[in-house]
Amino acid sequence: MSADNSIIVQGLVREFKKGPRAVDGIDLRVEPGEIYGFLGPNGAGKSTTVLMLTTLLPPTSGTATVAGFDVVREGPKVRGVIGAALQEAALDSLLTGRDHLRLQTMLQGLPREQRKVRTDELLVRVGLTEAADRKIGGYSGGMKRRLDLALALVHRPRVLFLDEPTTGLDPQSRTALWDEVARLAREDGVTVFLTTQYLEEADVLADRVGIIDHGRIVAEGTPTALKAEIGRPSVHAIPEREGDRARIAALLDQFGDSLGDGELAVRLDEGIGLADVVRGVDAEGVELQDIELRAPTLDDVFLAKTGRTLEGSADEDETSAAPPSRR
Repeated sequence: MSADNSIIVQGLVREFKKGPRAVDGIDLRVEPGEIYGFLGPNGAGKSTTVLMLTTLLPPTSGTATVAGFDVVREGPKVRGVIGAALQEAALDSLLTGRDHLRLQTMLQGLPREQRKVRTDELLVRVGLTEAADRKIGGYSGGMKRRLDLALALVHRPRVLFLDEPTTGLDPQSRTALWDEVARLAREDGVTVFLTTQYLEEADVLADRVGIIDHGRIVAEGTPTALKAEIGRPSVHAIPEREGDRARIAALLDQFGDSLGDGELAVRLDEGIGLADVVRGVDAEGVELQDIELRAPTLDDVFLAKTGRTLEGSADEDETSAAPPSRR
């Protein structure tokens, strides 16, 4: 792998006619061999950013280089060194998994003697050997996503773009894909740019995370560092009787900031612990079914930075234009 598998973005803007800026002057840098998690709600600018970095959409202004090549002036060179598995997999239901991979090896110009070897290697890698000769129409969603990843890897890309690759997958399929993405970065040195709405996915996989909201990056850092910024744990309560909700909410408000969304939960003030809350509950004579102290999570970070929670399974439609661990 080349040492220059980085992604460098400076002042990148994409503005659509009769609409706001989908991407509003972002700066970011992804180091070679790094997994970078790009988080954001629907319409935040995630997919628009990926489309620009993969040369499928020209930026309005700003610059971006991928593996050392400018996405505007050197588009063919960028496309030659990247792999991309975007939200919609372009698969033919009448072809088999093996057919797809053979076709992709030809389109990528692999020598004839290497095509079968590479096809078999990738089928093993993504766990589709037994299903290789079945038509895609009989594949599950998870199998299709794994095949789409294999297709993106045929030419051994230096940089891999994954746009919400596990949306809609069952937990087993999601974990299998996580394993392969982590292995690619760890063993092959592939740089991975991962957009996701699953906070757990970013926490498990990403070396660093960027949070984009309304086209701007509002936070960036390692998951550990971002959670440390929030610092304060939260207390979550479940009432024994629903009629006590208002009373419990008022009680919890004495100990920290409400997390909202109808949940009986607060982020504790400095110096306040679970014992203080429990004593307060006992003093009021309120009965709880459960009470729990939680350490800060990326969900807390997201809420603090954007003022809202992140829905994990919604589809993103930004414009009208076209558990493993590495740490």
